[in-house]
Amino acid sequence: MVSMNRHLEDIPILRGASAETLAAAEAEAEWFSLPGGWPLFHAGEASDGLFFVVSGSLAAFRGSGKDQQLVGYIRAGEPVGEMSLIAGDGHSGSVYAIRDTEMVRFSRAAFERLVDLHPQMMRELARLMLVRARQGPRKNARAEPKVYALIATSPTIDLRLRAQTLVEALAKLGKDACVVGEEADDMLSAWFDALEQDHDAVFLISPIADTTWFRTCLRQADRIWILARSDAAPSIPLLPEEDHSPARQFRFVDLVLLHHGMDRRFASAEQWRRACDATRILHWRGLADDDADRLARVIAGSATGLVLSGGGARAYAHIGVIRALRDAGTPIDVIGGTSMGAIVAACYAMGWDDTEIETRIRRAFVESNPLGDYVVPVVSLSRGRRVETRLAEHFGDTLIEDLHVPFFAVSTNLVTASPRVHRSGCLRDALRASISLPGILPPVVDGAQSLLVDGAVVMNFPVDVMKEMHRGPIIGVDVARRSTIDPMDFVDAPDFIGWVTRKGFQAAPPIASLLMHTATLTVDPWMGRDSADLLVTPEMAAVDLRDWKKFDEAVAAGYEATVAALKRRSEDSPLPPPASVRAAPVVSETS
Repeated sequence: MVSMNRHLEDIPILRGASAETLAAAEAEAEWFSLPGGWPLFHAGEASDGLFFVVSGSLAAFRGSGKDQQLVGYIRAGEPVGEMSLIAGDGHSGSVYAIRDTEMVRFSRAAFERLVDLHPQMMRELARLMLVRARQGPRKNARAEPKVYALIATSPTIDLRLRAQTLVEALAKLGKDACVVGEEADDMLSAWFDALEQDHDAVFLISPIADTTWFRTCLRQADRIWILARSDAAPSIPLLPEEDHSPARQFRFVDLVLLHHGMDRRFASAEQWRRACDATRILHWRGLADDDADRLARVIAGSATGLVLSGGGARAYAHIGVIRALRDAGTPIDVIGGTSMGAIVAACYAMGWDDTEIETRIRRAFVESNPLGDYVVPVVSLSRGRRVETRLAEHFGDTLIEDLHVPFFAVSTNLVTASPRVHRSGCLRDALRASISLPGILPPVVDGAQSLLVDGAVVMNFPVDVMKEMHRGPIIGVDVARRSTIDPMDFVDAPDFIGWVTRKGFQAAPPIASLLMHTATLTVDPWMGRDSADLLVTPEMAAVDLRDWKKFDEAVAAGYEATVAALKRRSEDSPLPPPASVRAAPVVSETS
């Protein structure tokens, strides 16, 4: 009885309750255990009570089946199911035990009796729901994983050194972390709960081995990081097939590839990812360096994402945005975009500095027309060979999963009328699809059910894509606008030969502008703007979608707009503090 009372007193909502209330709560409470991986309830099920986590941890999801997406974690002392109980409707999401968890349940009638005895309970519950609603999953620190199992695939990997390096990198962010090895093999679940409560992150370290500690690490983890040498090859299977830890069940597994200078590759990053069925690939190229700082921001939930919209020549402004963010010391930890926004994002993800980005974009788009290989139209105005040649020249055979910065590009699948998000595979192929505006460039055929065209057709500003793959502040840059077509271009327009005679092959004919606007006419111009934590909208009234020569003007507009936006948010911005380092580890989500 004393033990139960002590547990009830540890529940924040019941703190300060009278002895009479605690006695009533003890009488009403239903105590039970929920094994790791088991559901507490599923989305849509009727609410039958209010639950509290006594020991262990739960994970909340929205959606169903393979489309389930993590919302956040529910830890010791926290309630679950309160919104559906009070609203009187079904649960909005599903909740599973992420490890073996002790629970207490109060029926609806019991809850109402406790509220009569202790009205403060309802006020605290209402306050908690309001805080959760205002914060949202991306801004709520408790929605982040806290317990990481760092698992080494080779005896040559110094796990304790790696973990301690992450502890020190987190300390620079004001976060407290600890490292736990097999010395904790005999500890009870309450001891692990105390570690979670006392630290912002806990690293459980173990090599792959047939030991109870190895299995404990997998069973206790919110997320599993598999540390592997990039100059080695994985065994198949990498992890024991009989292991059914919840983190593996829900695919909360990441691969961390360790690089040691000039590696000789025996396996690709994708082969390693498949071997451990990882959701993400992270690269760690040194030790206490830029990558360690980036990994620490990922763990702390403060990594910054940058989303760049499409917009033809107006997308040059993204170059100025990146330059301004670098000058301000604002790190970019994940980057992605659509169409020309994807091109500029890929330049940054390659690890190029401002000068190299500017030089390459000038060479590819300003000094000559990449769409100048015009052809009598059958599927498009141009053959697309110039574009393909330039993509190969600048990006080569680079794979998305090997980039310096996590990256994605968006194209449109005309067969399914839906966006395609490219998070792995050949970078130049993804870019070729993302910029293939219908009628201007030939579409990309990717199998019998995929005809890929410009992502701007359905998703020109993919902030929502970033939200799905990234937990942390998001900067969005939208350079698209409607009023960039001149009706006078279509008055007494000459035929193709007449246009070329008058303008040459360097100027895009008016049909290019017509097709650009027609293809994106149904896209909501406000899509994604409300989801960005910091929105940058450069003013470029004189720059049209096809003004490929107005490079300097667009770049300057992007720089000025970013400086102004950062200044406006300087006092209460959700963005992390300036960082002196800017290179980043790779984080690649599978398609």
